[in-house]
Amino acid sequence: YKGRFCFSEGTKWGLGGTCVNVGCIPKKLMHQSALLGGAVKDAAKYGWSIPDKVSHDWTSMSSAVQNHVKSLNWGHRVQLQDKKVKYLNLKGRLMDEHTIVGTNRAGKETVLTAENIVIATGGRPKYPAHIPGAMEHGITNVALECAGFLTGIGLDTTIMVRSIALRGFDQQMAGLVTAHMASHGTQFLWRCIPKKVEKLPSGALQVTWADTNSQCEEQATFDTVLWAVGRAPETRSLNLEGVGVAHNKDTGKIIVTEDEATSVEHIYAIGDIGEGRPELTPTAIKAGRLLARRLAGISSELMNYHNVPTTVFTPLEYGCVGLSEEEAERRHGKDGIEVYHAFYKPLEFTVAERDASQCYIKVVCKRDGDRRILGLHFTGPSAGEVVQGFALGFQCGATYSDLLATVGIHPTCAEELTKLHITKRSGLDATVTGC
Repeated sequence: YKGRFCFSEGTKWGLGGTCVNVGCIPKKLMHQSALLGGAVKDAAKYGWSIPDKVSHDWTSMSSAVQNHVKSLNWGHRVQLQDKKVKYLNLKGRLMDEHTIVGTNRAGKETVLTAENIVIATGGRPKYPAHIPGAMEHGITNVALECAGFLTGIGLDTTIMVRSIALRGFDQQMAGLVTAHMASHGTQFLWRCIPKKVEKLPSGALQVTWADTNSQCEEQATFDTVLWAVGRAPETRSLNLEGVGVAHNKDTGKIIVTEDEATSVEHIYAIGDIGEGRPELTPTAIKAGRLLARRLAGISSELMNYHNVPTTVFTPLEYGCVGLSEEEAERRHGKDGIEVYHAFYKPLEFTVAERDASQCYIKVVCKRDGDRRILGLHFTGPSAGEVVQGFALGFQCGATYSDLLATVGIHPTCAEELTKLHITKRSGLDATVTGC
């Protein structure tokens, strides 16, 4: 595909960081484009007259998305001006705990001093530099989400997976997400390791990989190769070692305390740059606000990094908060947890005759006492909206009884959470029947 929000090494963008420019915002808008394609297919069943052939125009979508991103860039700049924040477009490096040297595009240096310094430089996508041709011929972004909307707008898409999908997430839920994607046309190459990428005279990219199951080497050609192997902070140019800021030599991430402080007084670090911090925009924003309030002396509140809700915007969205079933079992033992679950069918899927076999809800609770909820997992339409609401109750220490005492909004998918009554332990069929 030609237009893209994915980027290659050295790409620059406007104010707003990864989320605004090449992450959450353009990702969800493109996800929405694919969802609309699915809605068009459903429309005829709902009585709409739809042309036999409906096509998608990448350039139109890409331009609209990029225009929105540019409007956000401008909005951030205006907000900084309104708040009397001076913005300097410089590449900085630390000199000491109070001094930064910034260099502009022309190479001119500016010395800046401050009582406190906050490092919030995020990270950039990693390339598997050991693979010949990876950096020369590849671009980068997020694997399942990109593959999902690319398939959704009609492009032939293949995902190569080294081991498991959605590492760090509940693996039963991850399996539902990938099964749904596979059933809707995304191809998966499981347990395969890329070996090299070569550009053919035709312009196509030939990828060679090893199948770790068969031990065979295979090849195929593609128009585009997108690497999705995580992000890493560019800390080498910050002179961390020169001023004594402790950081993980392997990951490049800065070691921080619970109040975002580094090993050097007056220097703080927030967001993805911090070791052990979630690589999520809302946590970075909230941590920054709380740090600013502490530095201003108007609050002592610390950021709570536990039980942060999140959503994967794959074609079938997956939202969660709290522990995965695997982690809950590891912490409390198999007999120490109770898992309530249900396979349900969204009302929207009925008339459209959509397959709902991967629409699933799972609530992991402590088995003893008041059955406090340890983790909540949901695959289905608008998963982010569903989990965002339940995350409030989760933060307030919700129990299984609280869930049952909540009146559902009928007929929504979220309502199914308030009706969970079958446990995995029982072995009973967890398929929801009735309306």
